[in-house]
Amino acid sequence: MDFLLSKGFIMGKVDITLFTKRIGKDLFVLQIYVDDIIFGSTNQDFCEEFGKMMAKEFEMSMIGELSYFLGLQIKQMKNDTFVSQGKYIKDMLKKFGMDDVLTVLKYQI
Repeated sequence: MDFLLSKGFIMGKVDITLFTKRIGKDLFVLQIYVDDIIFGSTNQDFCEEFGKMMAKEFEMSMIGELSYFLGLQIKQMKNDTFVSQGKYIKDMLKKFGMDDVLTVLKYQI
């Protein structure tokens, strides 16, 4: 955390594992969970720069675009991001012996 603060990041007031940094009109956001870090920015160059900076300072590996985190499936597209828990639900149904149960989903919008 001290390293991020020394680089100009601001620690969240409600969630101290959330850090933000404004660079001009762009925003950079990163979230720390135990030994995982997810990050993103309105400027792709900042993400690449951050990855290089962190790799110089810490032993780490970059796994690429986020697709799964803390039980959430993440699907990123050009202008949208979708978050679902389909895998978690399937795992829970299997855990409780309900994976072969027929289901009916009703959506209300």
